[in-house]
Amino acid sequence: MKVILLKDVPKIGKKYDIKEISDGYALNFLIPKKLAKLATASGIEELSLLKEKEEKTKKEKEETLLEDIKQLIDSTVKISAKANKEGHLFAGIRKEDIVLIIKDQKALDIAPERILLEKPIKEIGNHIIEVKVNGENAKFGLEITASKESKESNE
Repeated sequence: MKVILLKDVPKIGKKYDIKEISDGYALNFLIPKKLAKLATASGIEELSLLKEKEEKTKKEKEETLLEDIKQLIDSTVKISAKANKEGHLFAGIRKEDIVLIIKDQKALDIAPERILLEKPIKEIGNHIIEVKVNGENAKFGLEITASKESKESNE
């Protein structure tokens, strides 16, 4: 039975793929869970329109994201975190934390996977963070300072 996948299904295919699936699996699992629908002629036409629309919106989002990231270039985002006397952070700053900081301070919504960070940052000080969109890289500064709470508890 030919079906159009409405969502990514592990070991079967990606969203909007047309796949040949066994009748039982399609009728008893994929279709009732709204993971797929029958591949009819009208469904295939609708699929091409959906793909076009989704590609267009994805392209627009990436263009606006690129403009937003250009605002970040040569700017500095500041954060304070608990650290010991030597300047080591108790908890590392991860991509997700950086995304929240950017959203809070610069009102930009960037996906964590766009930030190029090999491992969490565990030191106070200035760090250069790289963001990648459409093959273009932008760098901005991240200034990490020790929070007052950690200084008081260490003394």
